[in-house]
This record gives sequence, C-alpha cells and structure tokens, in this order.
Amino acid sequence: METELYLPVKRFLEGLGFEVKGEIGGCDVVAVAAGEPPVVVIGELKLAFNLELVLQGVHRAGAADEVWLAAPLSRRGRGREADPRFRNLCRRLGFGLLGIATTGDVEILVSPAAPTPRRDPKRRSRLVDEHRRRRGDPVAGGSTRTPQMTAYRQEALACAAALAAGPRRPRDLRPIAPRAATILADDVYGWFERIERGVYGLREAGREALARWPQPAPPSGD
Repeated sequence: METELYLPVKRFLEGLGFEVKGEIGGCDVVAVAAGEPPVVVIGELKLAFNLELVLQGVHRAGAADEVWLAAPLSRRGRGREADPRFRNLCRRLGFGLLGIATTGDVEILVSPAAPTPRRDPKRRSRLVDEHRRRRGDPVAGGSTRTPQMTAYRQEALACAAALAAGPRRPRDLRPIAPRAATILADDVYGWFERIERGVYGLREAGREALARWPQPAPPSGD
C-alpha cells in the first residue's frame, strides 16, 4: 500500500531538515522548513513509477518549492525508474525522484536540483537536414509498420526510375539525386548493379521498389 511508503519518505525529508506531515490539502506528503517565507516540499506516493505519478506532481507544483515523486524500486531494476526518458522528464519538470527499497531504504534517483538534459546539437542537425532534404510529406506521423520514406530512399528511388530506362552514370543522375554516386556505390537496398566502371543498371529488386513506390518520369538525358 502507498501508506507503507510514507515513513521512509518522511524519514528522508526529516533528514534534510524538514518537518513532515501526511495528507494535507490532498497531498500525500507536505514538508516545511523554517524560514521566511518557509520552504515547502510536496511528495507524492505511488506503487509504481507511471504517468499518473508525474501528473500528480504537475498538479502540486504550483504550491511547492520542490516536488518529490516516490515509488517502490522494481525487484530486478528494470522498471520505469530505470528508463532514461522517465528520468529526463522528471529533470525537465524539476521534480525529485525517490526509489523505495523493500528494506525501507530510500534512493535518490533524480534530484530536483539536477540540471536539465542538454540539447543534442548533432541530433538536432540531423533532423533539420532530413527535413530539408525530404521531398514533400510522404509519411504520415505515427507510421511504424512500413519502411520509412526518408530523403535517402527518395533519392534512391529517383535513381532507380532513371535507370529503369537503361544503364546510366552517376553524373547523369546528379540533377535529380545529388548523392547519386554514393547511393549507387553503396547499394543499401540492393536495387543497383555495376555494369562496368562508372556505369550502373537496375536490378529486379529496384523494379519491384518502383512498382511499390511509383515515381514521376525522370528527365531525359544522354
């Protein structure tokens, strides 16, 4: 029961210098430290780390200087508390996260003073680059069971459509696929074959791909 979590959390907060009382104003735990104004900490208890626990913290945050969320630690250490996404969410919200062991020991999983996760400039750059390269909006958000129509796949399909008319050189395809040379040489999808040095043709797998994802007629060229 959640009440079994109260005493461990109470002892933890008392160790930080707070006077702790339970069930005040709908809050599981309210801790107050002397001062002017006093420092107010609200704790919320749940039998598992879940979204409802976080939402309770959000609801209480306006009335507190700090919010601590507490739940039992999973037996094998593979529960939601081990999920870096869950911890990062609490960091971004400024919430502390406490794990309660079966012995009653309290483990600080996230401190309310923990720095917000840094932005990932490389990942951000990759997203922007893919967004700019992708032609149109070929994939509905939420699609997970079909191959993703990335900008790379779009260029590969453009190459395939051009090669369907006969072997070509990468430089011939550059106007419609700037990365044609790399795409043909790497042959990630198994669509292309090297006919001779610097000349590529289309495999049957490439024709099947064009049947699945029809392409506009490529511009004519030598």
